[in-house]
Amino acid sequence: MVIIGVPRDPQSGERRVAATPATVAELVKLGYGVVVESGAGARSSFSDEAYADAGATIGDPLAADVVFAINPPPAEQLDKLADGTTLIGMLNPRLDPELVEDLARRPITALSMDAVPRISRAQSLDVLSSMANIAGYRAVVEAAHAFGRFFTGQVTAAGKVAPARVLVAGAGVAGLAAIGAAGSLGAIVRATDPRPEVADQVRSLGGEYLSVEAADVEVSATGYAKEMSDDYNERAARLYAAQATEVDIVITTALIPGRPAPRLLTAAMVASMKPGSVIVDMAAANGGNVEGTVAGEVVVTANGVTIIGYTDLPGRLPAQASQLYGTNLVNLMKLMTPEKDGPLVLDFDDVVQRSITVVRDGELTWPPPPVSVSVAPAVVPAEAALAPPVQKRKNHLPLLAAASAGLFVLAALAPAALRGHLTVFALAIVIGYYVIGHVHHALHTPLMSVTNAISGIIVVGALLQIGHGDAVVTALSFVAILLASINVFGGFAVTRRMLAMFSRS
Repeated sequence: MVIIGVPRDPQSGERRVAATPATVAELVKLGYGVVVESGAGARSSFSDEAYADAGATIGDPLAADVVFAINPPPAEQLDKLADGTTLIGMLNPRLDPELVEDLARRPITALSMDAVPRISRAQSLDVLSSMANIAGYRAVVEAAHAFGRFFTGQVTAAGKVAPARVLVAGAGVAGLAAIGAAGSLGAIVRATDPRPEVADQVRSLGGEYLSVEAADVEVSATGYAKEMSDDYNERAARLYAAQATEVDIVITTALIPGRPAPRLLTAAMVASMKPGSVIVDMAAANGGNVEGTVAGEVVVTANGVTIIGYTDLPGRLPAQASQLYGTNLVNLMKLMTPEKDGPLVLDFDDVVQRSITVVRDGELTWPPPPVSVSVAPAVVPAEAALAPPVQKRKNHLPLLAAASAGLFVLAALAPAALRGHLTVFALAIVIGYYVIGHVHHALHTPLMSVTNAISGIIVVGALLQIGHGDAVVTALSFVAILLASINVFGGFAVTRRMLAMFSRS
């Protein structure tokens, strides 16, 4: 049986753990044994007894076949790993080449969870998104604590309280989480991002998107922001300078993979902010987006602006962060355990597994080959853009010809009194097809109510015809009543279900 080890993170300020009792149970179902170091989950409120109840044993995790980690293990822990061990954690190989070289000198396999490509099938493994979501929420909590005033506006007998104004720089996962949290507290939220495709996401959370018009603003082809041109940076600086004098709280989230964090707010911008304003620099660990940020500390400027440079925002919600991180690891193990029988299989033909592999059996495999995350929009020539679009239509001529032939045969065999009704029926089909076919999707629900009314008329007409002695008329009336009733009751059921989505329990 392959054993997974879960050590206690040696960093003094790290409260997260790489597996929770809930994720341990999932790993056991996959056929793995789990060894947890005593006290590994204590800082996340997970006791040794809870791990034991989930199927883990308490012991030495560094002797296991697979070792889960949060941060890169120190050299003394790496020295204790046996040959052939698989190390999985947030190793940050983009910014720590010395660690990569150290790992390559050891006969082990190292997988970095922060290198998961941003493609659809890898979303369940995306540790950066999981942690950024928590960090964005926590950034608002820290800002509210330091701000010391209401976020929401209020009108009281003692006077009016204006709502707080929040600017979020960067609308990635962390930025969107911050926008949602600040908006839910009642603040007026503004956000900016060099990727124009995030504007709708900002507005959907109740924020106002502030665009920077520049030539190099384009749809991202990787899911990450890129380093912008000097022209964009100058325009963005003017935007930040104008907003700094208006807003009460600024939350910066701008990061570029593999590079230091871009500088967004200068010391002059910070000096122009109102006393009591708060800045949360979520990029403090990578150099900071704000001039004057000190990683891991809180700084108060001469004009009374608080700059928060915490680098452990996800760890300040350790139980939830551990659960999400542990779930990401479980999803990776499911991917690498195709038979669900315990043995770990590293498939280099899988782009996800290849992308996160830093070292395989002592062989350096970093950096991985580039992954096409999304397809960039094709450049359309000016002549083609001006030309009317060509719509491809399906060939319905054979079906139309067959239906017409059948109608003519039916009209030829039908009594003279029925031919007029057949003509009305045929015209109704044609008109109904073209009318309903061009109705916008948003109007399908009210259209359903109209069709219910029409179906009700059919039921009444069929009831008047049923039981008149002619077996054919009776049978057709019965079928009409049945189908129209299904349409009526089904339509009302669907409408009621849709209306229930907008009602509060």
